[in-house]
Amino acid sequence: MTDELFRSDAYLRDCDARVLRIEEGGIVLDRTVFYPQGGGQAGDSGWLLLADGREIAIADTRKAKDAEGKATHEILHVPAPGQEALLGTLKAGDSVKARIDWERRHRLMRFHTATHLLCHLVPQPVNGCSITPEYARLDFHMTEPLDKEALTAGLAQLVAAGHPLSVGAITDAELDANPALVKSMSVQPPRGTGTVRTIRIGDAALIDFQPCGGTHVANTREIGAVVVTKIEKKSANSRRVVLGWAT
Repeated sequence: MTDELFRSDAYLRDCDARVLRIEEGGIVLDRTVFYPQGGGQAGDSGWLLLADGREIAIADTRKAKDAEGKATHEILHVPAPGQEALLGTLKAGDSVKARIDWERRHRLMRFHTATHLLCHLVPQPVNGCSITPEYARLDFHMTEPLDKEALTAGLAQLVAAGHPLSVGAITDAELDANPALVKSMSVQPPRGTGTVRTIRIGDAALIDFQPCGGTHVANTREIGAVVVTKIEKKSANSRRVVLGWAT
C-alpha cells in the first residue's frame, strides 16, 4: 500500500520514501507526493533522488492494477525511457526522495480548481473531463448553447473573489443518500475506505461541493487568468468547454 500524501496536502513537493518493489510498469513506494492519473487529471512527473545523488526521471504516475485489471492501493512511478542501467541498481528497501515537477503540478491544480468553478457556472451533469498542464476541458450533458465570453467573465469574477477551498470527507452512506453531489457521469469517486473525499469552494457563500480525489489550490485567486478558448457541440446532448491560459 502506498501512503498518498497529496490527498491531505497538495502543496507537498517532495517526501522521503522507501522502495517497495520495482516491476515492469514502474516503481512502487511506501509513500509518495506523486498524483496518479485519475478523475480526468494527468499523472505527475518528477524525479526520484537516490542516496548517492543520482536521479531517476519519472515521466508519469499511474495507479497499480491487480491481475484482473482493477486498481489497487499502490501507485506506480513510471520512469522515463533510457534509464535501464540506473534502474538496475535500484532494489526493494532502498531509500529515495520523491520530488514532483512542481511547476507542472501547480498548473494542474489551478486548472482542476477552475473546472469546479465551471461546474458552478454550468450546473449540468459532466460526461467527460480532461485536465492537463496546457488545457482543461469538461463535456456537459446538455442541449442548450453556451456563451464563451459570458463563461470567461464568470470565471474571472469567481477567481478574483478569492473563494477559499477546503478538503473534507463524507461517509459512503451520506453520499448514497445524496447522489446529486456526484456531478460526473463518467467518473465515480473512489470508495473502499468508508469515507469519500470532498472538495468545497466557498465558505459563507457555497460555490461548489462535490466528491473529488484530485489536487487543487487553496484559494480561487491562485488560479490566475484562465479563459474559455473553445465551445464545441460534440453531439446532440453534449457541449464541450475548453479552458486555456490567458495570453
